[in-house]
Amino acid sequence: MSETQIPLPERLRPRDLSEIIGQDHLLGEHAPLRQMIDQGHLPSIIFWGPPGVGKTTIALLLAQAVDRPFISLSALNTGVKELREVIAESGDLIVPVVFIDEIHRFNKSQQDALLNAVEKGKITLIGATTENPSFEVNNALLSRCQVYTLNALNEDDIQNLIRRALKQDKFLQDRYIQIGEYDALVQFAAGDARKALNLLDLIASTFEADVENIVDNAVVVKVAQQNIARYDKSGEQHYDLVSAFIKSIRGSDPDAALYWMARMLKGGEDPVFIARRMLIAASEDIGNSNPNALLLAGECLRSVQAIGMPECRIILGQCAVYLATSAKSNSTYLAINKALELAERTSNLPVPLHLRNAPTKLMKEQGYGVDYLYPHNYPEHFVMQDYLPPELKGTKLYESARNKREVEGERLQQRRWMQQQEQQQQ
Repeated sequence: MSETQIPLPERLRPRDLSEIIGQDHLLGEHAPLRQMIDQGHLPSIIFWGPPGVGKTTIALLLAQAVDRPFISLSALNTGVKELREVIAESGDLIVPVVFIDEIHRFNKSQQDALLNAVEKGKITLIGATTENPSFEVNNALLSRCQVYTLNALNEDDIQNLIRRALKQDKFLQDRYIQIGEYDALVQFAAGDARKALNLLDLIASTFEADVENIVDNAVVVKVAQQNIARYDKSGEQHYDLVSAFIKSIRGSDPDAALYWMARMLKGGEDPVFIARRMLIAASEDIGNSNPNALLLAGECLRSVQAIGMPECRIILGQCAVYLATSAKSNSTYLAINKALELAERTSNLPVPLHLRNAPTKLMKEQGYGVDYLYPHNYPEHFVMQDYLPPELKGTKLYESARNKREVEGERLQQRRWMQQQEQQQQ
């Protein structure tokens, strides 16, 4: 492979910790990681930070700094079997540094395998995650690791990175690139060094060699819009894609639902996030028109958490198709929202005496629970009585949708008919 075929971020990957940009709080003079390395000490670590800030590179350079073997694994394609093989093959004399990218995607059994190896000193673990490790990493494993937060690169960091690239990379030097404006480069990079360098590489590939080329905002925007398929898990497209996914389910289109799900998975979205969104949709958009949808979505979430990628894509797909092809109703979603709004406006209304709990003699003497009619003492286990405060008598919050499964039961019809008759008599 020629040098120009190697992506620019890889061509410029730092070869020493001093070349890392934007993480001085960890690697600067007297910073914690710098002090540990100077003392020849490297504990197990979890790096938490956004994409493209150097988590993988720093892990590799830390291992080199203490002269330890470095083993890099991805949570996306490493199962428990492969993990145990790596641990078993680790040397008895030299403890390797095992780097796990996207460690938050490991399920409990995978994290437990790591925990045992860390406890016994078979490996030094360095995990990288874009998610809050407090929520995504096993507490027992987390307690045995130092957690360090890496920052997104700021505007000065991105500019320094680009200047370094133009100075060091031969391909860029041959294009005689001059940066006229940095604004668009910084904006599209969004704090991500990898994005910044890939974009610069794309722009340079559109230029001719041996002539002066000016990079301004217009050039950056044109190239970015034509070439970069961006997926920022914390940015606008993240919300656009999940919105399209949920709306496709709501609109009963399984093909579109699968497509948008695939886009999210390809972009690196956490499958647990997708499963959680389907669990919400199962209640909000399907509800009692098909109660099994909520059960299936709940089991989908538990299965995804237990299995992880890549196998959990099958479970996600099955659930998405089931939800998309199910009958739809938002009646309970509307009802609970109406109830919350009503509760907000009427929170001062007391509970009617006949509905109150009466655990003491004094409460009973004050009328708590008096005149309550126990439904099971009546035919069909039903008796007419009011359950709302008198001021809200006759209020309807729930209106069933008209579908085969969600229809007003005979009891609800009877109750509301009796209420109507009672109101007419008054």
